[in-house]
Amino acid sequence: MSQEQLHSSEYWIKKLKLKPHPEGGHYREMYRSGEKVRADHLPDRFKGARTFSTAIYFLLRPGERSHLHRIKSDEVWHFYRGLPLTIHMFGSSGSYKAVRLGDNPERGEHYQFMVPAGTWFGVTVTGNGDDDTGHIHDDFALAGCTVAPGFDFQDFEMAGDKIVTAYPGYQDVLRKLL
Repeated sequence: MSQEQLHSSEYWIKKLKLKPHPEGGHYREMYRSGEKVRADHLPDRFKGARTFSTAIYFLLRPGERSHLHRIKSDEVWHFYRGLPLTIHMFGSSGSYKAVRLGDNPERGEHYQFMVPAGTWFGVTVTGNGDDDTGHIHDDFALAGCTVAPGFDFQDFEMAGDKIVTAYPGYQDVLRKLL
């Protein structure tokens, strides 16, 4: 394997056996707890039992995005490799917050960040890996997502166009994520 391959999104998509994700990018579920939490032990927002936890690999390339969505569980994002990511979050009070995920704390990047349950959010690649040094750079961002209680597509909601009116002043960011 060459150094150039290690910097290629195609290499990692094949190596990790990732497949297209409905929200954008590529993913693969790596862990789903064999145990479940009964429905009567979960908040009312959950309809039925859920696994304790799930974890996936998630890869985005420049120009791709994790479309604006929300889930009913907390989701912890973990940075693994490549270009930094920006997590765009929209709170129930009309607030907006952007957090960078990456490997450079001097630039305000975090290795991990938790998106609270019920938060509308989308994710974009920050930058494209270009600079003038002549070095080979990654053409992707590789992260992981851990969800507890475990992810279930019943708990997943994609945002529609109407969300743009709910957050005045953030229409440009929202349209980029839809």
